[in-house]
Amino acid sequence: MENDKEEKEKKDPISKLKQVHSVWGPVEAEVIKSFLESHGISCVFRGLVVQSVHAFSMDGLGEIKILVSEKDYELAKKLIKTC
Repeated sequence: MENDKEEKEKKDPISKLKQVHSVWGPVEAEVIKSFLESHGISCVFRGLVVQSVHAFSMDGLGEIKILVSEKDYELAKKLIKTC
């Protein structure tokens, strides 16, 4: 059973994601994504895609959460703090 779990994590490295940061717009999210990827850390975004409809954010609707793999979380957090 343990080997199955390890095998699944090897095939799907982002199966366990952790929020490392959040921003209020797609431009800032893309800058952080590029920065993390330049250090070998993959990330994904999660949020409501309100920016495509409204060019403004209010009440948290424009928030974009940046998620990284648990194994990359500590390094990503440190790297973002240096920005």
